[in-house]
Amino acid sequence: MAHRNFRLFFAGQSISLIGTWMQQVALAWVVYLLTRDQTAGNQDVAAYWLGIIGFLSQIPAFFLAPVAGVLVDRWNRHRLILATQTLAMLQAFAVAALTGTDTISIGWIMALSFLLGVVNAVDMPARQAFLSEMVDNKADLSNAISLNSSMFNAARLVGPALAAVLLELVGATICFALNAVSYLAVLGSLLQIHVPRRHLQVKPAGLMHGLREGFGYAFGFPPIRTILLMIGIVSVAATTYNTLLPLVATQMLGGGSGTFGLLTIASGIGALTGAVFLASRLSVRGLFGWIRLTPVLLSAALLVLASSQWLPVSFLALVAVGFAMMVHLGSSNIVLQTIVDEDKRGRVMSLYAMAFLGVGPLGSLLAGFMANRFGPANAIRAGAVICLLGAIYFASQYSRLRTLVRPIYVRLGILPEMASETFPIAPPPKGAAPLSEAKPPE
Repeated sequence: MAHRNFRLFFAGQSISLIGTWMQQVALAWVVYLLTRDQTAGNQDVAAYWLGIIGFLSQIPAFFLAPVAGVLVDRWNRHRLILATQTLAMLQAFAVAALTGTDTISIGWIMALSFLLGVVNAVDMPARQAFLSEMVDNKADLSNAISLNSSMFNAARLVGPALAAVLLELVGATICFALNAVSYLAVLGSLLQIHVPRRHLQVKPAGLMHGLREGFGYAFGFPPIRTILLMIGIVSVAATTYNTLLPLVATQMLGGGSGTFGLLTIASGIGALTGAVFLASRLSVRGLFGWIRLTPVLLSAALLVLASSQWLPVSFLALVAVGFAMMVHLGSSNIVLQTIVDEDKRGRVMSLYAMAFLGVGPLGSLLAGFMANRFGPANAIRAGAVICLLGAIYFASQYSRLRTLVRPIYVRLGILPEMASETFPIAPPPKGAAPLSEAKPPE
């Protein structure tokens, strides 16, 4: 918070993200009501549509995020975020107008969800990479990432709570309208941010060259490759429960919109706790261990959720789910941003977005299909099994990955007391400067 630009960004995003979560919860409930009414109460078809909407809102990231990463590394990130946030605001106004005039339909929701997915495919890597420009002292970057996650998950706690109240009292239209208005806060803060102009070290080559270089850099280095793979696995597992929360609230627990809001709040409490835990850490050291542990915790919590028919147990299970998700994704983000080269930061964070958002549609389709055929409980169990298999794989690679990352930590001064020891030096990622030629940290 000592950095003015970060303070402005934090303040604006804190307001806007509350609106984002309000819209996400309200939209899922509107989809459920529309499809339930159209099928005379057949909730299995509602599960199918919830999966489709989740798929459309996330699939653009799978195809567009790598291209967006090249642009983020070459274009002005500040202006790019202003553009994406403006488009997201217009999308929210459109949803509010359609709902307020009773012309909202599944077709409109599909189209607008896909549009927002396209915007987010560019916005997410741009915002993640922009953090390094707002924080002048790079030693504060890991805390900035954690505070950014804390802000996101505090909104995840407040937004669904407000949405649950508003859905009961006045309906979904107000949720969508408040989200649209909340974007004015983030646009206002972005307009007050001033960052030095970035100078590219070399003249950019073509788009395809940038894509090849980014993929070669990320997937040529086992720690980056394995972390991205685990993010994708955890994203698929988490998407199954998140997509099916309306069905967990109604079919498994016998509740309504209030129960749905409480369940969303529960995962928000866990995620906020995880984000505060990460923000309180003084160093990136030890985060590899948390990347290994949290998928196991997530898998166990999902199994409890799938077996529960009592709201307090489901609530506590979702707190654990939120904590595990947040700590896993936050730890992965911090480690990636610590070891990545600055000129490839946008492309690596675009692959992070691709793994987090782009692979999620597979989880949405899996959730919808499994819930339709075998019920929501078994769909959630399938996600837990996927997560556990990923945890077993990461554990088998754990020692090797630590050995490869340790020399980078030594070079950056994260492990100064170990700098005199001898470690097996792994080759740097393709496209990175050799360790011997790297500049020491400022």
